[in-house]
Amino acid sequence: MNAISKDVSIELYNIMMRIRLVELKIEELYAQDEMRTPIHLCVGQEAIAAGVCANLNKADYVFSNHRGHGHYIAKGGDLRAMVAELYCKETGCSRGRGGSMHLIDTSVGFMGCSSIVGGSIPIATGAALNSLLCKDGRVSVVFFGDAASEEGVLFESMNFAALKNLPIVYICENNFYSVCSHQTARQANCDISMRPKAFDISSCKVDGSEVMEVYAESKKAIDKARSGKGPSFLECRAYRWRGHVGPGDPQKDSYREQKEWVEWMKKDPLKKFEDSLTKSDILDDACIKNIRCKIDEDISEAFEFAKNSPLPDRRELEKYLYG
Repeated sequence: MNAISKDVSIELYNIMMRIRLVELKIEELYAQDEMRTPIHLCVGQEAIAAGVCANLNKADYVFSNHRGHGHYIAKGGDLRAMVAELYCKETGCSRGRGGSMHLIDTSVGFMGCSSIVGGSIPIATGAALNSLLCKDGRVSVVFFGDAASEEGVLFESMNFAALKNLPIVYICENNFYSVCSHQTARQANCDISMRPKAFDISSCKVDGSEVMEVYAESKKAIDKARSGKGPSFLECRAYRWRGHVGPGDPQKDSYREQKEWVEWMKKDPLKKFEDSLTKSDILDDACIKNIRCKIDEDISEAFEFAKNSPLPDRRELEKYLYG
C-alpha cells in the first residue's frame, strides 16, 4: 500500500466497483430480452482491467476480446454508449452494429474488441509497430484469455514484437476455462508465463485478484515499453465467476469442482481491496457508500439513456460496417 498514493488507491477502487456494478446490472436486466446481443461478463476479473489501465495515458491503445466490458470501462469509455450498444441502439459506441463483443471508443484509445479468439493480438502488435515508426510515444496493451494463448498468431506476434522491439504489453487473463473446458484439458504445460521467454520477452505471473499487484507489475511493463525497451507479457490469474456467456452459470456443477468454486469466491478482488483500504484508513463506510451511490446513479442514467435511444435506421444498417 505504501508504494501507491491514496488518490490512486481510491481511483482503482472506483474503477473496480464501477465494473462490478455495471456487470451485475447487465446480468439483472438481461432476462428482459431487450439486450439482443450475447454478453460475456467479467465478474471476478475486475482487478486486471483496473490495475493495468490505471497506468495508461488516454492516447495509449487498448485492444480487447469478447469479454471486454471491464477493459472498456477502465480505459475511460463512455458508459452510456456502452450500454446503448448492448441494446443495439444508434447511440451505442458501435452505432448499434456491434453489440457486446465489438465495443470501441477511439477517443479514449479503446481500439475495439474482437469476437475472434486471439483476433486482437496481431492488430495490437501492428498498432505498436505504427507507434514505433511514428515515434508517437504510445503504448499498446492487448487483453486476451488463456484459450487465446493456444493460438499460433500469439507466437507469431510475440516473435515480431521482440524482433522489432515494439512498445506493447500482452496481458493474458487466465481464468482457467475456455467455455467449459479447463486449462489442464487443453494445455500440456499450464504455465502460460513461460512461453514468451522463448522470444526473450520478459514475463511474469500475477495474482489477478490483487489489484495492487496487477498495478505494480503492469506499471513496470508499460514504463518499459514507453522507454523503448520492448515488449512484456503478464499472465494474470483470476477466476470467471459466471458462465462463459450469459448471466449466471447454470452448468457450473457439471464442469467446475465445488471446492475450486468456493476457494475462489473467498478471493473476491473487490472485497479484498475494500478490506485493505479500510484497514489502512483510506476508506470508511461513509466513503464506500458515497462511491457506490454515485456509480449507481451513473448506471441508472446509462440504462435509461440506452432504453430511450433510437434503433438504427433500417435503410442505414450497412453504414459503418466493414468487411
